[in-house]
Amino acid sequence: MKKILLLSIGFICATMTWAQSTPTPQTKDKKTVKKERINAMIKIEEEGQLIFNTHSVFGFKLNTDGWGFSYEKGKFLTPKKTRLLQFEFNEKKHPKENKDAGSVDLFGNINQYVFGKAINFYQFKVGYGQQYLIGGKSNKNGVSVSALWAGGLAIGLEKPYYVDVVDVNTEIRDRKKFTDIQDFNQYAYLGASGFTVGWGELKLNPGAHLKTAMRFDYGRFNEAVSAIEAGVNLEYYGKSVLQMVDNKENHLFFNAYVSLLFGKRK
Repeated sequence: MKKILLLSIGFICATMTWAQSTPTPQTKDKKTVKKERINAMIKIEEEGQLIFNTHSVFGFKLNTDGWGFSYEKGKFLTPKKTRLLQFEFNEKKHPKENKDAGSVDLFGNINQYVFGKAINFYQFKVGYGQQYLIGGKSNKNGVSVSALWAGGLAIGLEKPYYVDVVDVNTEIRDRKKFTDIQDFNQYAYLGASGFTVGWGELKLNPGAHLKTAMRFDYGRFNEAVSAIEAGVNLEYYGKSVLQMVDNKENHLFFNAYVSLLFGKRK
């Protein structure tokens, strides 16, 4: 019995001595964890690797015939290939659009309008495509270069353009579309009727679009997307579009664009 008791006491003492001699792992503080994370991201950046699953990117576009904004969801298939799903909303302007001065309000502001404009032409586009990494970043301050293409559905939104006018013969004030005016000298033009006017007469014009572009990502870390995209876009609509009176109607539109992109990868 004494032997068993002595062995038990010896085992307990040995266990306590081992526990005291074993160093207790210290919990890393937030600054250390953040620093290690940044260092790991810098290493990935320097190696030019993209080891993420998806990305979400927002963009603002300046087109040669208007402006727009976009949203893109990307799925990484390989480190060099990404599948893209894109959504865009744009306004397309005719090259002959020029603003003229109309009336002056009580505050001295000049009401402007575009003489001869038939419609405000907007487009909502959904596209599928792929992005190919051509060259990764050689260092954390470098630029990665990618080529991409996308194509899909384009829906033209044609909103009639109204102007406020005064009949020079009767001095009656009215609201008119240039497409309904027979004699342009019959009216004095006071200014555009405003963005909210004409939505009740909106017409849809379905079509298709195709684009190709180069993307330059200059973000410091691969986790964040900071890029400039430059490319060309082709659109075709089922019904011809009249943007300006006394001008040719078009089915086919071509433009170049530059887009500023920002987002993140996961």
